[in-house]
Amino acid sequence: MKRSLAVILTLLLCACGLIPDVKDETAGWSADKLYAEAKDEISKSGYANAIKYLEKLEARYPYGRYAQQAQIELAYVYFKEGEHASAIAACERFLKLHPNHPNVDYIYYLKGLVNFNEDLGLLGKVSRQDLSERDPKAARDSFDAFKELVSRYPDSKYTPDGIERMKYLVNALASHEVHVARYYMKRGAYVAAVNRAQYTLLNYAQAPAVEEALFVMVKAYDALGMSDLRDDADRVMHKNFPDSAYFKGAPGKKDPWWMLWGNAW
Repeated sequence: MKRSLAVILTLLLCACGLIPDVKDETAGWSADKLYAEAKDEISKSGYANAIKYLEKLEARYPYGRYAQQAQIELAYVYFKEGEHASAIAACERFLKLHPNHPNVDYIYYLKGLVNFNEDLGLLGKVSRQDLSERDPKAARDSFDAFKELVSRYPDSKYTPDGIERMKYLVNALASHEVHVARYYMKRGAYVAAVNRAQYTLLNYAQAPAVEEALFVMVKAYDALGMSDLRDDADRVMHKNFPDSAYFKGAPGKKDPWWMLWGNAW
């Protein structure tokens, strides 16, 4: 038994000798060199290597002159490498540690951008996807980050682009709500459809999707037999969208315009 154990131990030791000694190429590198190498990799789109160098820089020199800049760069390269969760975490950590840093406006912009590309970037590309199956949390988080940027740093160079993205997000979120309302209409869940349409009117009053939200309300209230509320929604729709495509075919017809649509979805 002892002889067998001795043989096994000998074999294990021999096996360990076959494993190559992996050395860290960055061992002994200064903060300057780690940062320079990371910047060089970023310029070549070598984001994986840049992440490696920046993580080592932050770990080895947490209080050095490059520490805060490395944190900013790390959030960016996580984003470029497609590691969105890590990018958001890096942004939030930086905001917590350095709330008064001169580049806080950029961090809010980057945080909004990461969430924007996480959710709404796909929204623009995958037009056939059923939006009622998508979680709009990333879009809302993106809007909140841009809103913080715009309200706190109105003169930032990132603010104009942030405003444009907020407009897009508002329209996209409104469209999402109306899409869900349409989904409920198809299934005869008229109260739920009204609730989503009303949410659109209250929260995204300037979005183009408001027109269809009003149409949903007219149809849903009619289906529920709530004629007074139906007529109120009808008046609001005529006042705000007098040339709406939903009115076409109504003149000269005996039935109200909304009945002409039948099952509009």
